[in-house]
Amino acid sequence: MLRKFISQNTFLCALIIVLGFTASCKKSSNNPDSNTDGESNLLQTPTNDRALLTKDSIFLYAKQTYYWNKSLPTYDAFNPRSFSSNDKLLYAMSQIAINPQTNKPYEYKERSTSAKYSFIDDGSVAGQLGGVNGDFGFSVFFAGDNDLRIKYVYGASPAAAQGLKRGYQITKINGSSDINTSDASINYVVNAIFGSSTTVALTVLKPDQTTQDITVTKAEYNVNPILFSKTYTVGAKKVGYIVFNTFTTNSATLLDQAFNQFTTDGITELIVDLRYNGGGSVQTSEAFANLIAPSAQNGKVMYTTYWTQTMQDNKATILQNQKFYAKGSDGVTRLYSYFDYPYVPTIAANNQEVFAKRGSLNGLTRVYFIVTSGTASASELLINNLKPIMNVKLIGKKTYGKPVGFFAIHIDKSDLYIPQFETRNQLNQGGYFDGMAVDKDIFDDVTKDFGDPTEKLLSQALYYSANGSFSSVLKDNNTISSTSPLSKAQVGDLSGKMDHEFKGMVETRKLRFK
Repeated sequence: MLRKFISQNTFLCALIIVLGFTASCKKSSNNPDSNTDGESNLLQTPTNDRALLTKDSIFLYAKQTYYWNKSLPTYDAFNPRSFSSNDKLLYAMSQIAINPQTNKPYEYKERSTSAKYSFIDDGSVAGQLGGVNGDFGFSVFFAGDNDLRIKYVYGASPAAAQGLKRGYQITKINGSSDINTSDASINYVVNAIFGSSTTVALTVLKPDQTTQDITVTKAEYNVNPILFSKTYTVGAKKVGYIVFNTFTTNSATLLDQAFNQFTTDGITELIVDLRYNGGGSVQTSEAFANLIAPSAQNGKVMYTTYWTQTMQDNKATILQNQKFYAKGSDGVTRLYSYFDYPYVPTIAANNQEVFAKRGSLNGLTRVYFIVTSGTASASELLINNLKPIMNVKLIGKKTYGKPVGFFAIHIDKSDLYIPQFETRNQLNQGGYFDGMAVDKDIFDDVTKDFGDPTEKLLSQALYYSANGSFSSVLKDNNTISSTSPLSKAQVGDLSGKMDHEFKGMVETRKLRFK
């Protein structure tokens, strides 16, 4: 959505313009809360308080662009100014629309008081989406009650520079060896690794049983989302394996390079590891699908984007306040707004994508996707788009469940992300709000590095490639492993508390102007 053209000055302008309606409380055709039933519900006391106006703005944008906006009450009935924080307002708003299949809110999130999809951001997501992070560059998870492991490390990150690798056990954090799955210890771990501190001191135990003291300092670095790539020989077959951790906007060329190698190696099956991939750029997901899909699909529908009906009907007038500079079809740069896009689900409006083969890898007979509850959004979009056209197998745990996406709405100094569209594949399949079921149900194995053929999820894919079925030996559906006391419930609870990966499907394509 041409994110890069929007300036900080535009953020402030958007706040003043859209919230000016609330401050003046005038009824007019341009009123941002003039919803489809014709009501104008701006009866709050006029104010210049920026905090109150921001609360107004969050709700008013949702009234026209939130995917389930029809379920929202009037402005006065909801009273956005009554909430003590923007986060509490957003959470309350997100729990109104009920999924009839589950009888729970679409945005219900277990063990949490935050919405499953909607959130308010300080601009960090935009940087991450562009492939630039400013953190330690690693994440962690438990392999047992007292066994904390590195679950991944970005290659160019501060953590990688200090030699950290997936599978290393952390025995001390900032001098404390009291590391366990109690709430107090989890909070300590989360604050140390994902909090505001600029350094973290670790003692790690390596697979060779040696220990090392390491201090990692936060820094900005370029993300390479390909954490590992290799071709395996399975009998007479060549099977490619790629670990892809996030759909950044700058990663298509990196994927091209990996698939060029797969083509050279002559692979006929592919394993795509998305176990920690919470999503990102829709455009990158499309590029990935086109690398995998056969050329015979060229020109056929990949998926369709369905925006909120208010946007499709050209009634989301509040989007006139989200302005940016861009080149029109005549090549002239001028000021546009998000209202200048057509949101109807057609090819002409650029809301229906077709397959267009990328690269020269053809003839894949099967694709295995390694997934967990952290696999979301653009990752699920990739899987869903390929299911109708290929032999697809899912290994791991049921995915997160996010068939909806968004673009950033700029309010003052914050970015508001609320679902605005849903995607469906060429068979009109979608709606996986409760996640995608797997073909082989098995826990993640954080004790082994990526690419280790004995790592449980990868080994299942390789076993299936060799034998045409999954192994019946690895049955660990009640505990995380035969040597770990962690139960299903514990793993789910820990995932909710420790998963700090971004979850989102962000519209990054340059849509066509009206």
